[in-house]
This record gives sequence, C-alpha cells and structure tokens, in this order.
Amino acid sequence: MPQNIFDDPNFFQGYSQLRRSRQGLTGAPEWQVLQKMLPPMHGLRVLDLACGFGAFSRWAREQGARRVVAVDLSEKMLNEARTRTSDTSVAYYLAEMENLGLADASFDLIYTALALHYIQDLGALCAALKQILTPHGHFIFSIEHPIYTAPSHPGWQTMPDGTKIWALDAYLLEGRRVTDWIAPGVVKYHRTIGTYLNTLLEHGFRILRLEEWGPNAEQIEANPEWADEVQRPPFLLIAAQLEAATG
Repeated sequence: MPQNIFDDPNFFQGYSQLRRSRQGLTGAPEWQVLQKMLPPMHGLRVLDLACGFGAFSRWAREQGARRVVAVDLSEKMLNEARTRTSDTSVAYYLAEMENLGLADASFDLIYTALALHYIQDLGALCAALKQILTPHGHFIFSIEHPIYTAPSHPGWQTMPDGTKIWALDAYLLEGRRVTDWIAPGVVKYHRTIGTYLNTLLEHGFRILRLEEWGPNAEQIEANPEWADEVQRPPFLLIAAQLEAATG
C-alpha cells in the first residue's frame, strides 16, 4: 500500500496552508499552461485521480463535464473536498490509484496533478488507466520535475547494469526516494523523463504535448520570489491520448 502521509495531522495542516490548497487552481502557478493542454470538457466523463481538495473536479463540471469521479487515498483530503463541493455530479471516493475497481472504457479524460511521483509502478498504473479510458481518451497529468525527484541521500548506489557509483543527485538512477517536505520521511519514486514518455508509449498512448513549466515574465513580476524557478523547471506537464481502442 502506498504511503498516506496526507492523513498525518501535522502534514495535513502544513499542506492546507499552501497557496494551491487555499486558492485552488488559480493558486497553482502551472495551471494556466496545464489548462491549455486539456481537451474541451463539455460532455466528458472525467476521472480526477488524487483529487486533493477537489478544485479540478469542480472546475471540470463548471466547464460542462457530464460527470466527475474523484478519488484520493486521504480521508482528510476527501472530507475537505466534500465540504467545498455542492455539485452532486461530482462523486468522491476513497481509493488507491493502483486499485480503482472502475469499469472498462468508462472515462473520456483522466487527470491527475502532482501525484504520479508517489507511485511505485508506473507501468501497472498506465495499463490500468488504459482499460478504463474510452478509445482515444485523454490522460493529462503534472508531476514534480524529475530533476527535483532525483536527489537522494549520499552513498554507494547500484546502477541498472550493476555498476557501483557514489551518488547524491543520480538522475539516471531511478527508484525510491525519502525526502523532507512539510514533514520528514515523505516517500517518492524518481524516474527520468524518458521513462515517463516510454512507459506511456509502451501502453498505447501517444504524446500530444510536453511542457517543462517555469514562470513567465508576468508571473515573476507579480511574484518576484518565483524568479529562481527559471533556473530549473519545477514541474513537468504531459498530455497523452490513446491511439486505439482499449482491449
């Protein structure tokens, strides 16, 4: 079972204070780019994975989505999402991304923000999502950029070919990372951009767009503290679509 640190009271309290938690999609600096990568929402059946406080779910309905199913591993997140949502066409469920139990070809769009770097087996997840997407359905997601998930504790590491290296920021050495973010001991899984793209391609998706997000001049003017983000992009945004009917 994946780590559920979001139900830890101290972590949840800290997470609730983040700008994106307080302001929803408008508080997420990458949203204006990610939004342009989405297909027209009218009439779509949408799955919001790791929905958090439900900001995207509510937005999708406002844009004309037929129905939205939103899942999260955290009871605290879901309780807050339900509190903020009055639309009965948004259904919130407690579930792991890896064990959804949803019907085949039941969604036209799957969306998830800043969650896939918590998933250990990306291939298994892509296979499962392919099954529940309709033919030519869309999978749109954001993740923490791999250059930020790469750092690990210094020490001897084993490369895939068996070579031993002394590593701290071993970008090509994929796998489990333990980091301190809001609280100590947060577990993430690092993989390269190549692995993300190739895993999607191997499971029948084609890549529509990729963005390595950084703030534009207007955002930096409004938020001068974001200027450092142009040195290394903090987020990776990917839009993919199934090439053929699910089998």
